[in-house]
Amino acid sequence: MNNSLSYTVSPDGRELYLPLPEPFSFTENVSYLARAAGECMHRVIDGRIRKAIPVDREIEGDGSLSVVVEVFAEQPGKLSVRFLAPEEPPSEQVRDAVALYTREWFDLDTDLAPFYQVACKDPLLELPVRTYYGLRTIGIPDLFEALCWGIIGQQINLPFAYTLKRRFVERYGRAIEYDGERYWLFPSPKDIAVLPVEELSELKMTTKKSEYLIGTAGLISSGQLTKNSLLRAGGLKQAEKMLVSIRGIGPWTANYVLMRCLRMPSAFPIDDVGLHNAIKHVLGMDRKPTKEEIVKLSANWTDWQSYATFYLWRLLY
Repeated sequence: MNNSLSYTVSPDGRELYLPLPEPFSFTENVSYLARAAGECMHRVIDGRIRKAIPVDREIEGDGSLSVVVEVFAEQPGKLSVRFLAPEEPPSEQVRDAVALYTREWFDLDTDLAPFYQVACKDPLLELPVRTYYGLRTIGIPDLFEALCWGIIGQQINLPFAYTLKRRFVERYGRAIEYDGERYWLFPSPKDIAVLPVEELSELKMTTKKSEYLIGTAGLISSGQLTKNSLLRAGGLKQAEKMLVSIRGIGPWTANYVLMRCLRMPSAFPIDDVGLHNAIKHVLGMDRKPTKEEIVKLSANWTDWQSYATFYLWRLLY
């Protein structure tokens, strides 16, 4: 048992068991992860999730120590994480890093009971929480990956965003082979920071997006921007201010990253088109709601705006 991260280990040392909070539905979480056919950062096979995890991602996202794991839930109250590659049993340091990554990925440290108390009485949230009960906000623990995904997804449809991400990852990322398949690690910011804009443009990125990705990579690889610096900024507004000062990052991207990576519960991408369409759908409106209407509708979501947004998105995606 690792007391600090609270997991147990199988006798062969190749499987971790993480205690699950209530409510948690593995079925709903794996269904969310299986929804996007174009996703390149994990695979869902027979109801189990396989993913490459960069064990040393805190070292500027280098990912030179990495593993492929399979995540599943066969025992009540436990999430199993099985090490598939490399072949040798992982060290305690590697187990700790994977346990931490998995807890962040599935947001296992958040008590959802207060959110459900609010949501079950809310006219907008009652439907999605009833439909997807036990779903967690699936995170993006790596800051560079979260920022890149936010930048890549700006002003384009979701299928094309997945296509661009795949091109980016397969050109500049690193893969681990297992069972005849490649499991990709997200590109390192230090590798992206030195690229010429023209090279990224070959992937059909716009010139501006290429510049934004390269500039953001430079800030992270130089240590000027880190998760810790954002967490120490003094709160949501201060962290948002830090992010929007970066070229190519506006309020939507900033709040998306604060929601999916920094786990700030009040992060609220209020200008998101998907959020507007979900509200229109739930309320049966013949138009999208105005920002003023959304402010009023979300008045009771204090400290749960990020979860409210994620559940409303789930109705559409």
